[in-house]
Amino acid sequence: MEATCWGTRGSIATPGPDTVRFGGNTPCLEVRIGDGRRFIFDAGTGIRPLGVSMMGEADTHDAVIFLTHFHWDHIQGFPFFLPLFDADASLRIVGPGHESGDVEKLFADQMAPINFPVPFTAFSAKKEFSNLDADAWEEDGFCVRAMRMRHPSFTVGHRVDYGGVSLAYLPDNELAGGSYEVGKGWRKHLVDFLGDVDVLIHDAMFTEEEYGSKADWGHSTFGQAVELAHEAGAKKVLFFHHDPCRSDQELSEIVDSHRAEAGARGYSVEIGAAAERDDIIG
Repeated sequence: MEATCWGTRGSIATPGPDTVRFGGNTPCLEVRIGDGRRFIFDAGTGIRPLGVSMMGEADTHDAVIFLTHFHWDHIQGFPFFLPLFDADASLRIVGPGHESGDVEKLFADQMAPINFPVPFTAFSAKKEFSNLDADAWEEDGFCVRAMRMRHPSFTVGHRVDYGGVSLAYLPDNELAGGSYEVGKGWRKHLVDFLGDVDVLIHDAMFTEEEYGSKADWGHSTFGQAVELAHEAGAKKVLFFHHDPCRSDQELSEIVDSHRAEAGARGYSVEIGAAAERDDIIG
């Protein structure tokens, strides 16, 4: 299993000289396995360059797209995903349930004339829409499990297991503070869900100082992400959903600081920040 981030930024895309290293596109993660199958997590602006790359390949343009939720930064790249315009492509889009309608309707509404110039009907690819809220999706040994996160709107995180390798993708999750309908024992359930995962990609939008004025916004701190990774026995944690105001230099310094602090505490988890086009596994 191989994995690459095509978008790591939160809230809004921030291209420019200060975000070249870690990237300015909003969330998109690509997972590929040896038999050629491709799985995509979220459809932020990062899915646009991924689609361009896919169209340059001679192989199939098929993919399964898993969505964590429908906030703008996680779906705004969808209409620009070129395989959607390929009549030979087969795309399956899997998202959490939502009171406003099913997954297909939510995307069709996104492309209503008042919001977007190209109609949803312009997509010529074969499309199939389904839901995954708190269960498992499995196909030929590739397993994706979903769990509800602490974030405004119905949001899930995903865990992927294939061939003895595991990866968890939790881009929007407020580990402390806020009030969410996730039930008692949620933290223990989360730790069990993540147990011994090889790579944990987790929301780390704020520093501890910033979080004081931004509790209830649906996001976690760097320190909270490290503590969760340690508690769950993750081998590696990658900070994700980078604040649009965070420069590469600032993020690098934060990573170095938390590596030193974790080392002083005797934590064995490897710490880094997710960066566009970096290989995460493989």
